[in-house]
Amino acid sequence: MTVSQPLLRVEDLRKNYGTVEVLRGIDFSVRKGEKVALIGPSGSGKSTCLRCVNMLEKPSSGSIYLDDARVGVRDPGTRRERLMSDAELAPQRQQMGMVFQLFYLWPHLTVLENVSIGLRRVQNLPAKAADEIAIEMLEKVHMAHKADAYPDFLSGGQQQRVAIARALAQRPTLLLFDEPTSALDPELVGEVLNVIHELADEGRTMLLVTHEIRFARDVADRVIFMDGGVVVEEGPAKDLIMHPQNERTQAFLRQIAH
Repeated sequence: MTVSQPLLRVEDLRKNYGTVEVLRGIDFSVRKGEKVALIGPSGSGKSTCLRCVNMLEKPSSGSIYLDDARVGVRDPGTRRERLMSDAELAPQRQQMGMVFQLFYLWPHLTVLENVSIGLRRVQNLPAKAADEIAIEMLEKVHMAHKADAYPDFLSGGQQQRVAIARALAQRPTLLLFDEPTSALDPELVGEVLNVIHELADEGRTMLLVTHEIRFARDVADRVIFMDGGVVVEEGPAKDLIMHPQNERTQAFLRQIAH
């Protein structure tokens, strides 16, 4: 993979909930076209870190940059520096397509409408143009044949694929996945992972929180192992997962292998 400038930079990211320090100085970057997986035990801060990237969680301190623009901060480095409002944040968030553990589809809207509604209401696209983009994205996740169906008539795996199509419809420069298979029955996990694998093969930039270690090994370029709110170890995916150097990483991978 050719070396390029980071698309995403996270610098000294910290997050406190009262006296509880969840993130204790996180630093990492993601280059354009790179797939980076965050792994670690429950409570290690992985999902909090991901949610801080697009400001669903407001960091206690630290800096996040997307394409060299400071995320969530107006007039950085000046006396006028302040956090952005949600309305001001919207253009930056559109560059970061987020796929959650749960699907959050509108039950009263069809699959097509769930994917196109943001294009119409946020980006102000005409209905025809929004529907064309929505169908294109549904085809990417193999769900175009369900365009007229309602979410209640879909399996969990199908609903998550629609949620992925909705994120893709924003045309984001960065895709964020927060344990996208954790709410699925085991037999439905594979269909969602296959779709993410196909998107990764297209060269999309991804930051994934996942507990699917084999998937992280096969899809990610790099893996970051977190524990206790810090980065314990990071490196090429296959190297870190097959030959971890840190004792804590070794213990974690041994535990989940059984």
